[in-house]
Amino acid sequence: MEPDAPITIFGPDFPFAYDDWLTHPAGLGTVPDEALGTEVAIIGAGMAGMTAAYELMRMGLKPVVYEADRIGGRLRSEPFVEGEPEIAELGGMRFPISSRSFFHYVDTFGLRYSPFPNPLTEAAGSTVIDIGGQTLYARTLDDLPPIYREISEAWDSALERIAGFSGLQAAIAARDVTELKRRWNALVSQWDDRSFYDFLSTSTEFGSLTFRHRELFGQVGFGTGGWDSDFGNSMLEILRVVLTNCDTDQYLVVGGAEQVPHRLWTHAPQQITHWPAGTSLSSLHHGAPRAGVRSLRRLGPNRIEVTDRWGDTREFPAVIATCQAWLLSTEIDCDEALFSQDLWMALDRTRYMQSSKTFVMVDRPFWTDRDPVTGRDVLSMTLTDRLTRGTYLFDNGPDRPGVICLSYTWMSDSLKVLPHAVERRVELALAALRKIYPDLDIAEHIVGRPITVSWEDDPHFLGAFKGALPGHYRYNTRMYGHFHDQHTLPADEQGIFIAGDDVSFMPAWVEGAVQTGLNAVWGVMTHLGGRSHPDNPGPGDVYDALGPIDIGK
Repeated sequence: MEPDAPITIFGPDFPFAYDDWLTHPAGLGTVPDEALGTEVAIIGAGMAGMTAAYELMRMGLKPVVYEADRIGGRLRSEPFVEGEPEIAELGGMRFPISSRSFFHYVDTFGLRYSPFPNPLTEAAGSTVIDIGGQTLYARTLDDLPPIYREISEAWDSALERIAGFSGLQAAIAARDVTELKRRWNALVSQWDDRSFYDFLSTSTEFGSLTFRHRELFGQVGFGTGGWDSDFGNSMLEILRVVLTNCDTDQYLVVGGAEQVPHRLWTHAPQQITHWPAGTSLSSLHHGAPRAGVRSLRRLGPNRIEVTDRWGDTREFPAVIATCQAWLLSTEIDCDEALFSQDLWMALDRTRYMQSSKTFVMVDRPFWTDRDPVTGRDVLSMTLTDRLTRGTYLFDNGPDRPGVICLSYTWMSDSLKVLPHAVERRVELALAALRKIYPDLDIAEHIVGRPITVSWEDDPHFLGAFKGALPGHYRYNTRMYGHFHDQHTLPADEQGIFIAGDDVSFMPAWVEGAVQTGLNAVWGVMTHLGGRSHPDNPGPGDVYDALGPIDIGK
């Protein structure tokens, strides 16, 4: 292992080095000459779809992208004023540096990124925790009462004793596949059917503490904020997040994360097969993707019919579906035979978590002002049990407007504001914050229009992202491994591939979208008779050796 090797999203379920595969000089692979220029349908222009389309284009194929709304998917950066840099990040907004494949594209396109202002980080400056009517001001964990240190130590100790945390992270950093699979597979068998809350409540560390400790952990958590919206999820899902440092060392993309899928759309790669120099996805589409998909039909071997919402029908030998899994049952009329009943069960049992955000633009980053009496910042990154839950502050410089995410909520907290228009959501958020900052008038600083989102209310998404329940490991494995299993499937089920963060083992994290998009690239390549370079085997080439453990029927 190299000195101080970094923790990356390397497995743990399928420890394949996607970042190395992407950057290898041999490339991702080739297709036969007779397949060059072949059209492949891509359903959805989010990060998974754009990754797959871009890499298939570089390989010499012709992606045909279908998109029901806008390029970007849940990387949605909404400007307050068109043409100005102040944006509301309605979807993904904080990206762990361990997302090596995602940052490969960020770096390729020369985009800048900076530390995200998470609670108790230097980027946030100061943090206010307001729980049960008690308001605490802090810059680091040491500024908080001892109970918070007790929670942090209990969490770290439980992870180490029960999960062997340091050993697993050492294996990830060293990319020691044998050791990582040995340790992780044992945890899969032990924790597949147990929840996050079960882990806390039955651990010796938290069991010796009070309910108040668990309550505060749920409300405040560590790293990105509270954990209670995940309490019902499989503990395996939480272990993946913390093992791969998804909850630490996070960054925002300056100017908006939506730039990444847009650059994939417009960028003309230097290394490209078959297509002339200067070719981009945009140029192949004459500037705009096809409309959203209305139906998918099997016409015969290597013949899948795609019909868009306006009735235009085309045939393809291969299709990649990157939309939310539920849309294959609701928005898109699919031949049931396209997938096995076991896979349909997994797709339909996917559980999406609700999420809402409400943003305002303000005249300046006034939260850097100091209260003359207390010497504290007049407004801080705020975690609370009130309606807002999490409030984040984005400083664009002293000569630019600032942006406040007034409220970032999940699950039942998100449903509380679902019926309300954006103006009412702002009023409710300001009323909650006024109880924490009674001497501060946030409203007097607001300029322009507020912006909000409830992902569960969008028919193209039906939720923010997947949250696997206990017992869902088999469903995860069916979805994730579908790209590799094609050669074992009946002819009626071949040629269609699924991708997206909800197909991955890392839902809610963009790296899962990128990695499954790359899986689909390998799947399409081999389906059309291509192969990886022998010096750079792809994910499907090593899946039998590295794939997830089979935990039985």
